[in-house]
Amino acid sequence: MDQIKWGIIGCGNVTEVKSGPAFDIVDNSELLAVMRRNANLAADYASRHGVPEWYSDADKLINDPDVNAIYIATPPDAHESLAFKAMAAGKPVYIEKPMGRNGAECDRINAESKRTGVPVFVAFYRRSLDYFLKVKELIDQKVIGEIRFVDICLQWQPYDEEVGENPKPRWRVDPEISGGGHFHDLASHQFDFLEFVLGPIKYASGIARNQAGFYAADDIVMANFEFESGVVGKGSWCYTINKEQREDKAQIIGSKGRITFSFFEKFDIIVETAEGTEVFNIPYPKHVQQQLIDSIVKELRGEGKCPSSGETGARANHIMDWITQKQ
Repeated sequence: MDQIKWGIIGCGNVTEVKSGPAFDIVDNSELLAVMRRNANLAADYASRHGVPEWYSDADKLINDPDVNAIYIATPPDAHESLAFKAMAAGKPVYIEKPMGRNGAECDRINAESKRTGVPVFVAFYRRSLDYFLKVKELIDQKVIGEIRFVDICLQWQPYDEEVGENPKPRWRVDPEISGGGHFHDLASHQFDFLEFVLGPIKYASGIARNQAGFYAADDIVMANFEFESGVVGKGSWCYTINKEQREDKAQIIGSKGRITFSFFEKFDIIVETAEGTEVFNIPYPKHVQQQLIDSIVKELRGEGKCPSSGETGARANHIMDWITQKQ
C-alpha cells in the first residue's frame, strides 16, 4: 500500500481529538470517510473535520472503493462483526481498545486475520507515547536494578451520570456492550503496557464485585498476577470512592529502587534509588494516537512495524477474563 486512505466507523468522542485528526497529520495517510448510525451526527463530524464523505451505514463505508483501511471506533460489542466485514473486503483493520468484549472474540478476529492475511491493529497507543517509552527505557537500562514486583492502584469516584435521582450510566458499564465496566475499559491499557515492558503474564486471578449497585458491571476488582519472567504484581481498582480519594498510581519496584508513574492523569515519572530522586515530566501530545497511527501507516507501506497488533491486543482481554473469572 502507498497512500493509506482511512474510513472511521463510529466517529464518536474518542475520535474528536485523540485519533481522528491524526489520520490527516501522519505522512502518507488521509481520512476519507466517517460513519455513524445517526446521519446528522455523521454529517456534522465530516463538516467540522473536513472529511470528504460520510455514511450512516457501516457496510457502505467498508465497501467505499476509495477507502483502503478501516478504523473501528464503536463500542466493543460491534468490533468482531465489523472486523470480519472489513477483512472480507481486504481492508486492514485498526480496532479501538479493548479489542473485544472477551478473549474469545479477540481470538476469532485474529484467526480470521491469519486466514485472510489482512492485518489487524489495536489502539493501545501507550506503546508509542514518549511518556511510557521513557518508563520502558528506564526498566531496560536497569536504572532500578532487577524488577521484583508491580503495584497498581486506580481509585475513581462515580461519574455524574451514574448517581443521583435519575442516573443514566453510559454503555461502558453495560457488560452486554462493553464486556465489563470501567475495569474492562481502563485496565486493558494497563495490562497491555505491562506486558509491553515486562513480557507476558502467565497467571492472573482476582475478585470482581459490584458493591455500590449503580450499574450492572463490576465496580471493584482486586488482582494478583505473575509474569513469565518471575516478576509478580498486584492491583486494585475501585470506581465508587469519593473524589478526595481519587488516585492513579503505578509502581514498578526493583532491586535498586522504584519507578512511580500514572497511567491516565499525570505526566511525572518519579525514579527513586540510593543516589536520590529524579523526576521526568513528559506531557502527552495533543492527538495521543498519532504516533501509533504513524507506525501502522509505516507497516502498511512496508517501512516499519506497529507495536500493537491483534495478537498483542488480545492479551489484555484474556488477562482480564482470568481476573474476573470469565474463562
